[in-house]
Amino acid sequence: MRTNDDEMILKVPGSIANLGPGFDTLAVAVQLYLTLRVRKGTEPGLHFEFVNQRLEGENYIERSFRHIAARHNFPIPSLHICVESDIPMKGGLGSSAAATVAGLRLFEAITGPVDEQELLTTACELEGHPDNIAAALLGGLTVSCEVPGALRVLRASWPESLAIIVVTPELHLATTASRAVLPEMVSRADAIFNVQRVAFLLEALRSADFALLREALEDRLHQPYRAAIVPGLKEAIELDHPSLLGVCLSGAGPSIVAMAQQHIDEISALLSDIYIRKSIPFKIRTLQVHPTHGKQPVRARSYCAESAASWKA
Repeated sequence: MRTNDDEMILKVPGSIANLGPGFDTLAVAVQLYLTLRVRKGTEPGLHFEFVNQRLEGENYIERSFRHIAARHNFPIPSLHICVESDIPMKGGLGSSAAATVAGLRLFEAITGPVDEQELLTTACELEGHPDNIAAALLGGLTVSCEVPGALRVLRASWPESLAIIVVTPELHLATTASRAVLPEMVSRADAIFNVQRVAFLLEALRSADFALLREALEDRLHQPYRAAIVPGLKEAIELDHPSLLGVCLSGAGPSIVAMAQQHIDEISALLSDIYIRKSIPFKIRTLQVHPTHGKQPVRARSYCAESAASWKA
């Protein structure tokens, strides 16, 4: 975050959740950003301006700010908030989680540091599942575990040599719709299949044994069901190229992720061809990982008590 007497700027990353078998558990933060440019307002309350986008449904930034402000009995300040985002809405890249986290980060920037555990738990309560929230708050690769009344998160760095190629078809897919196709119950065999592959995936990333990734990214809990509503997913998973290390769905979709260390252009072309043949507009990009922030929560590095006090007015 950057701040001065006239404007503060906050950036929150998008994220890729699940990473194949890690349903509602694994996520990695990526360098697509939701940016808030905040100035003191001239009228009471929070006033939002959305740049090059139209708000669809509830304003999650305002929702989370008001939620945590009410919990702390903090009066709503007078602010003008300009919102810009690189994260496609309903694209499976953590847009709603980023908005939820942005509201909490804005509250923290104005009031001073908030306990990391409170931020995680509050964000998870609002979002309904922990994976994207953890990555948006902490950066890097995150592993989330919900326990009674709290959310526990472990974090790790993403291997620098492992590229993330993301193709996003121009189709909006709400998380609620994508979750609606999932079964209420799964077999013991499928549960064991995914547990094994989550463990395999985490060790493959830790040890940089990327030859294991294709098997480690396999899933039986959500991708087979979502393939019916995510164009291109089945074809992408079946792609074969010597440098293609693995493919998975990004969150609830429709974005799809491929991993590789070399021949990125060739793999991008293979993914692109799927949507060209289907006559579906798309965007493809190679994303860098937003780094983890170590063992401490992200703080406004330029924060000081005097500047915070001036923003409360």
